[in-house]
Amino acid sequence: QVQLVESGGGLVQVGDFLRLSCTASTRTFSPYRMGWFRQAPGKEREFVAAITWSGVSLNYADSVKGRSTISRDNAKNTVYLQMNSLKPEDTAVYYCAAARTYRGSSSLERNYDYWGQGTQVTVSS
Repeated sequence: QVQLVESGGGLVQVGDFLRLSCTASTRTFSPYRMGWFRQAPGKEREFVAAITWSGVSLNYADSVKGRSTISRDNAKNTVYLQMNSLKPEDTAVYYCAAARTYRGSSSLERNYDYWGQGTQVTVSS
């Protein structure tokens, strides 16, 4: 069983940046794709960004496109999400997810097999 552990969340100001990390516990980790999702209070969880483990394919939600970068370090079994120019509406619990194989769109939760526990990001104005 793969365990994903997120880190890097916290309380920041509008306009600040954060880099979230998600590390897989297993030594042999080679998913097809990693993704980031978020859930704001009172809202459903939504897609943020995704990257194939090869790094060839990236996808971003419109809400973060242009100010966020997803990347991965295969040697460290870690995926990152750098978010710049943070806004109050970015406040949410951020989850990382891993897909063992390709099953369709990277923006759909059902296409991921493993999930982390989440890390809180709060953007204060």
